[in-house]
Amino acid sequence: MAGLGARPARILIAALSGVLAVLVGTGVWIAAQARDEQGRAGDRRAVLIAAGEHAKNLMSLDHKSVDADLRRILDTSTGEAHEEYETNAAKLKTTTVENKVVQQGVLRATGMVSMTATTARVLVVADVEIRWEGSRSKPQERYYRWQMDLTKTGGRWLVSKVVQVP
Repeated sequence: MAGLGARPARILIAALSGVLAVLVGTGVWIAAQARDEQGRAGDRRAVLIAAGEHAKNLMSLDHKSVDADLRRILDTSTGEAHEEYETNAAKLKTTTVENKVVQQGVLRATGMVSMTATTARVLVVADVEIRWEGSRSKPQERYYRWQMDLTKTGGRWLVSKVVQVP
């Protein structure tokens, strides 16, 4: 009789072990999915912050700090955008200094269009006031709407292309 009672117990233990294995596997899978989602959410935040920071850099030019201002633009860009800024930096510096330009911008909004593990596209809305120190001219207000492509480079999100949109 002892042999008959042991068999159902072994079956029950095997079944419970199988259920436990499925539960543990499911828990591991859910934890991995949660970590992946946290990583994606962190990347989304990082992309929006990087695009906003780049926009602020583009709008913040002062003839007194133009070298540092241009460095910030270059430091937050890569690829096509970086090359374009580098090509135009000397001319922009000369114009800014000669005209005693002071630009102050305000970031209004950023919004994600699309994103992969290494690229993203963001829409950016910003306004800027431009004045010329020592001039009697009224400050000018300009309103910018950009589409920015970003690339993850060395663990950082950098702007690789900027297109003004209507």
